[in-house]
Amino acid sequence: MNKVYSSAQEALEGLLFDNMLIASGGFGLCGIPELLIDAIVESGVKDLTVASNNAGVDGFGLGKLLETRQIRKMMSSYVGENAEFMRQYLSGELELEFNPQGTLAERMRAGGAGIPGFYTKTGVGTVIAEGKDHRDFGGETYIMEEGIFADISIVKAWKADETGNAIFRKTARNFNPPAAMCGKICIMEVEEIVPTGSLDPDHIHMPGVYVHRLIQGEHEKRIEQRTTRQKAEA
Repeated sequence: MNKVYSSAQEALEGLLFDNMLIASGGFGLCGIPELLIDAIVESGVKDLTVASNNAGVDGFGLGKLLETRQIRKMMSSYVGENAEFMRQYLSGELELEFNPQGTLAERMRAGGAGIPGFYTKTGVGTVIAEGKDHRDFGGETYIMEEGIFADISIVKAWKADETGNAIFRKTARNFNPPAAMCGKICIMEVEEIVPTGSLDPDHIHMPGVYVHRLIQGEHEKRIEQRTTRQKAEA
């Protein structure tokens, strides 16, 4: 089965519809599927629910979908670095389901493993626990969280072979693998596609069985916060 497509638009063809749930990989601006996000903006699909650690920054990444009002609800851990995200949330224009980062990653991983729910201590005694099932294990209270089963996943890898076996670089490995796992259809963009069999199996972070469509492209790779210091005096 050929998984390689010529563009993000072609890879998303026939998959997008209003009110869908999209799981998006990336951490801040690191490892975000920027080409696929741009294609979703162009499609005009609306009333989206997006599960992602955050929503990028103003004017870039998922921030573009916020500016066009195509996102109805975010399932996220972090609102910072995006003024429009914060503004829409505080004004009641955007629904937000806050998740601790580890819980969000595990909800995605659980969905990919076919697990509908699991119990965790994270969030017990806070607003996160409100309305959720509580159970005691070993004298400790846990709350139940539901697995995320997304209509599609959009993720970015550094390198992949033609079957989708993928390698992620550094921080991009945080959310991309679990996000990829939980989508009914996973579309992955990469910096380089190599021939099948050319990757060392011990270096592969995610097997291609989770990847359905694959594109290669050029990426902007913005730096979210550039921090510099003065040159030391000789």
